[in-house]
Amino acid sequence: MPRRLRSATLETRTARLKLPIRKKPYTARVAPGVRVAYRRNETASSWSVIAADGKGGNWMQQFATADDHEEANGETVLDFWQATERARIIARSNKDPDADRGKPITVGKALDSYEADLKARDGDPYNAQRVRVHLSDTLASETVALLTSPRKFRHWRDGLRKKGLLPASVNRTCAALQAALEHAASLDPRITNQSAWRTGLAALPDAEQSRNIIIPDDAVLRVIPAAYEESPQFGLLVELAAVTGARVSQLARLEVGDLQGDRADPRLMMPSARKGTGDARV
Repeated sequence: MPRRLRSATLETRTARLKLPIRKKPYTARVAPGVRVAYRRNETASSWSVIAADGKGGNWMQQFATADDHEEANGETVLDFWQATERARIIARSNKDPDADRGKPITVGKALDSYEADLKARDGDPYNAQRVRVHLSDTLASETVALLTSPRKFRHWRDGLRKKGLLPASVNRTCAALQAALEHAASLDPRITNQSAWRTGLAALPDAEQSRNIIIPDDAVLRVIPAAYEESPQFGLLVELAAVTGARVSQLARLEVGDLQGDRADPRLMMPSARKGTGDARV
């Protein structure tokens, strides 16, 4: 069993509260090249990890509140021993030769990476942007590999509903966040806690309600001329939507070469709806 490293000034809340308030954190070595840092504040003090970056420098990341004024809960509020273990977990990324060196990825950075991947694959970056609108600074700063409990994800999902989002919108937003986290996990073998977000962000039941409203032909024939009166471009868009039944996102990606008008049965090759089927024309 490894020897437990001690720190008389940081182990207990009584000892910590005797320390002068200052911006520079108090630190204690918890592993080779790793220190847990305690910042003494006027109100809630915090725990951070300071770790070597393998290039002669180091990086620092705050991860929890110290249990100076409230009991530790094992997640957001930690005692000294919990903080030292959390610091080791976060810093372990620098000791894994099969992983990228540097800070473990946060939820916010995972979302940025997912958006960049969507753009590289000619996907729709709005899938990432819809999450960012509702992502709190607190959740965005959480380290993905440390979110082992579904509770934070479930709290965030239920919060979307309380904001007034319809169940279907909640599910789409949660699905986008899940995709971002799965993308991060696919690039980092240290992230093995997929069950936390798969459980916490589970889809709300009975969210999808069919809205298959068929507009009568006479109404469509009135709408199309009215659209052309607005502008030729808008009229063409509305007419194509009426004739093909395609989504606006598909129509917007049409190219001249997609029209095959020189054959016996003229065709318009429509881009896919980008719902997981690639970018083939159909």
